[in-house]
Amino acid sequence: MKPTISAHRTTTLLAVGLWYWLGVALGLGVALGVAFGALLAPFRGAALLAAAGAALGGYALAFYALTSLHDLGPVASLAGAAGGVAGGFCSAELARRTLRRGGTRGATAILLFGTALAAAALAFAPALGYIETVLTGVLALRLGRGGGDRFAGLRTLARD
Repeated sequence: MKPTISAHRTTTLLAVGLWYWLGVALGLGVALGVAFGALLAPFRGAALLAAAGAALGGYALAFYALTSLHDLGPVASLAGAAGGVAGGFCSAELARRTLRRGGTRGATAILLFGTALAAAALAFAPALGYIETVLTGVLALRLGRGGGDRFAGLRTLARD
């Protein structure tokens, strides 16, 4: 007697597959956003340009790579765009602050491109695409709040 696969088990597998591929779309969008932020960091308005460019790129990447292959619908494309916005804004702001504090353009770009490659690779691990998107969003909010450009350090303890 052969065991049969129930309809419930099949729909559960499809739902898990959708969940996984949406996480991949988010993670790849974040990776693309980090790369856009590395490229556009020296320009004025880099955060908005990187977020917009990465949103378009993340949408197109998820549409062509994931939607056409796995028939996920427009939700995966929107997930790629959302990841692109988070990654683009965060990395452009981080790179802008790094350059303002004396970092070199080349080294900053190389480090951010390496981070983008790592984020793209981690996007294929289950649930890490979601975590990447949340963490870049939190970092972008922290960077957007601003703060002092210089760290006071022990100078506050010095006596005049």
